[in-house]
Amino acid sequence: MSTRPSPTFAAPAAVQPVAAGLRRFRTAAPPAPERCELCGVQVAEGAHRHLVDTDKRSLSCACTPCALLFEQRGAAGGRFRTVPDRWLAEPDHSLDDSAWDLLQIPVSVAFFFRNAALDRLVALYPSPAGATESELDPSTWQQVIGRSRLAEMMEPDVEALLVHRVDGRYACFLVPIDSCYELVGRMRLHWQGFDGGAEARADLEQFFDRVSTRARVPREVGRP
Repeated sequence: MSTRPSPTFAAPAAVQPVAAGLRRFRTAAPPAPERCELCGVQVAEGAHRHLVDTDKRSLSCACTPCALLFEQRGAAGGRFRTVPDRWLAEPDHSLDDSAWDLLQIPVSVAFFFRNAALDRLVALYPSPAGATESELDPSTWQQVIGRSRLAEMMEPDVEALLVHRVDGRYACFLVPIDSCYELVGRMRLHWQGFDGGAEARADLEQFFDRVSTRARVPREVGRP
């Protein structure tokens, strides 16, 4: 298996790290207000959305009107797609240690999404270098993850299947793709040493606590 830092997505401007430069004054200037990267309007607090640019493979910040516009399939020729706010859980998934070993993921978290332009599934995981792509062949995906009901429900490019392994147990969620890149950024910020360190592990636990709180079990994957 080979792994490489993934160029699949570039972070939106609002979440890119800002280089520290020389400052004339000790008091830092207030941060610039967030603006929609399509129309330029200032984005109100709490109204922040993201779009996937399927040509550039990047995430862009968007205001509510632009996000609503690109919820329609085919808008702008299909180049931009709004990241949905859908959080689902699958308590009865079939993942176990033997299945996880087939994926050859060296950390306890991975996410999987379908790249529509490439017409294939992509597997990524957090690392000190950012989102790192695993060269996962389609047959392995189908064997381990593809049978999941959430995988069947997943929207290409804008949603991901997020899997967390802890103490021999596995949690499986369908989440917005931008939340996965938020997790990657948080892990990169806190990562220390070989295994990430205590701060990264604590932040990871808090992140999945929030995911578990938001995610619901849809009727299609719930117990009969």
